Amino acid sequence: MLALAAFLLMLGPPHDFEAEARDVAKAIIAKDYATAAKNFNDTMMKGLPPETLKQVYEQQIAPNIGAFEYAGTAKTETQNGITVVTIPAKFEKGPVNIVVAFDADGKVAGLWFRPGQGPRPAPTRFADYKTKTRLQLPFDDQWFVFWGGRTAEQNYHVIAKDQRFAYDLLIMRDGKSHEGDAKVLANYYCFDKPLYAPAKGTITEVVDGLDDNVPGVMNAFAPAGNHIVIDHGNGEFSVMAHLRKGSVAVKVGDKVKQGQLVGHCGNSGNTSEPHLHYHLQNTGTFGNSEGLPAPFVNYVADGKRVERGEPVRGQLVMRFRK
Repeated sequence: MLALAAFLLMLGPPHDFEAEARDVAKAIIAKDYATAAKNFNDTMMKGLPPETLKQVYEQQIAPNIGAFEYAGTAKTETQNGITVVTIPAKFEKGPVNIVVAFDADGKVAGLWFRPGQGPRPAPTRFADYKTKTRLQLPFDDQWFVFWGGRTAEQNYHVIAKDQRFAYDLLIMRDGKSHEGDAKVLANYYCFDKPLYAPAKGTITEVVDGLDDNVPGVMNAFAPAGNHIVIDHGNGEFSVMAHLRKGSVAVKVGDKVKQGQLVGHCGNSGNTSEPHLHYHLQNTGTFGNSEGLPAPFVNYVADGKRVERGEPVRGQLVMRFRK
């Protein structure tokens, strides 16, 4: 893959390099080249001004990698006094590592799009774990499993230890998740839909008050957005994330029943469009846990009743009703 620039200088002062690197990558992918280049150092700006960046990306890079799909956990290294951030990403035509280097002043001094390795599932000691909680699907109506399953092809979450068995779910109609203008939250079929406790338990964590993103704009500083965690006992905790601002209907310490309203689907946090992120984990706080298998009971997948199972990418699922 073409190296756009490599002008590596001395390590800079304390700086949020990962956030800066993600901002640069997002701006390039969005074709906002002036924003991408706003923190370039003088040498980068001379060699790769916005108009040149546009030409190189659109004519030489984008045709080879296709449309952006998602990004993984970044890695930051300091070598020979240089700070280098590597962001593993998945594009339409395969994995790509986006590499951004910073100089002593915290300025962007190097930028690469390099072929990457496909995502690898995080190691887990719970692959054969038998989940004790009888979970029911936490929504009404029929929803689409956008990410779900145990392989990287089915589920990009498998690269994270806490989300090893996670799901992303939304509503699809005629192959689309929204009607009309894709920038309007209310046009998404799942936006503001009620969400329910998948099993009884005690609320251990609540975040509310974060704004819902304009679709396509993500908040990397609050990955789960507005969310709740429910302690079901036996070391099993549900995480329900990306809830609509102001919709959380519970507080820490509340005891909830299975099927009780806990919030509404939103687009807060590190999410590009409204959906429900759900996973089961072994501690009561988001972000530093190990994921657990999350089989649901008594549901319908693609028209067939399932007594107990783990939905997978591409399925249409809903609770079974007699």
